[in-house]
Amino acid sequence: MSTPESTGSASAHPRFAAALTELGLADVLPLVRRFPDAARTAQEAAAAIGCELSEICKSLIFAADSVPVLVLMDGSSRVDLELVRRELGADKVTRAKADVVRETTGYAIGGVPPFGHVTRTRVLADRSLLDHDIVWAAAGNPHAVFPMDPKSLITHAGATLVDVRETDR
Repeated sequence: MSTPESTGSASAHPRFAAALTELGLADVLPLVRRFPDAARTAQEAAAAIGCELSEICKSLIFAADSVPVLVLMDGSSRVDLELVRRELGADKVTRAKADVVRETTGYAIGGVPPFGHVTRTRVLADRSLLDHDIVWAAAGNPHAVFPMDPKSLITHAGATLVDVRETDR
């Protein structure tokens, strides 16, 4: 387990820190951990935190018929695009390009938090997140994460609970 370089509100992206406060979650700010090395993947984040891979909450942007949608998924799983397509009633779902992710959320890939975005998007949360008491999500940059119980995270993200995890075929 990597030791955090610092903790608290200074570790989170300023826009995300403001979003936490706006949502009445200022008590989360002191829990934000910042690490010296970027954790751009779920594997890197889990290693830095010292938690199970599935305890990471990935915030992934997809394009459903060219409309951005956020999918919250546990770190050990992959999103099944066909299940997302069916859930949304879309013709086509693809992974969003980096510029769309930044334009939609205001954050770069690897640091996208589950809420506090510059635009409002539809949010889907995979049920697998509920398998844990606490999950860790990006706090607006690839160096910072925060813990939250999954039910609260899903509620504050305005997410619809779904089953969109890829299963072995």
